[in-house]
Amino acid sequence: MVGLEVAEIIGIIAFALSGFLVAVRDRLDLLGIFIASFLTALGGGVLRDTVSDRIPFTFSHLLPTLLVIGVLILSILFKLHLKDSIEKNFYFIISDSIGLVSFSISGAFVGLMVDFNIFGVVMLGLATAVGGGVMRDILLNKVPVLLTSELYGSVAIIVSIVVYVCDKLGFVGYIPLSLIFIFGLSFRLLAYYKRWHLPKIG
Repeated sequence: MVGLEVAEIIGIIAFALSGFLVAVRDRLDLLGIFIASFLTALGGGVLRDTVSDRIPFTFSHLLPTLLVIGVLILSILFKLHLKDSIEKNFYFIISDSIGLVSFSISGAFVGLMVDFNIFGVVMLGLATAVGGGVMRDILLNKVPVLLTSELYGSVAIIVSIVVYVCDKLGFVGYIPLSLIFIFGLSFRLLAYYKRWHLPKIG
């Protein structure tokens, strides 16, 4: 499915960049930067493919790894590592949001391809979108962004539900996919800048 491949590529590039920026902020060495970027960009996809009983795309194709390496090289050449306040950095916010929405869509698509029900589709979309970031944050001994950031996981869940509903209604193709992407990205950025959060107890 071409739409799935496009969403996958966009997600890998975007999350590789956000992983790079986080790794630089935490002053990791080159190997640490690669591992953090690799986990952020590809960890969710590996988890998704494992759960759906598929050979992980990352382990059967060179493209994902080459994309991560390419992003790292370009990020260093353009000196993105010299930026301050990573969490408020425009590049980080945009890349992380794009990766979140793209992987939510690709994860939900895979769930539909393997005939998961709505719960399975949503969980696969969520796992694909946040799995890599959770692995990275655990590795860096941090509370995962999933549990603290503005509607982060909620956006992945909503996007996955929309993908499922559109598929069941027969709304498939580039136009519906593009509209879902725009909706998800706009929702995530709005939640970030408006500081929307789910209710907390205590």
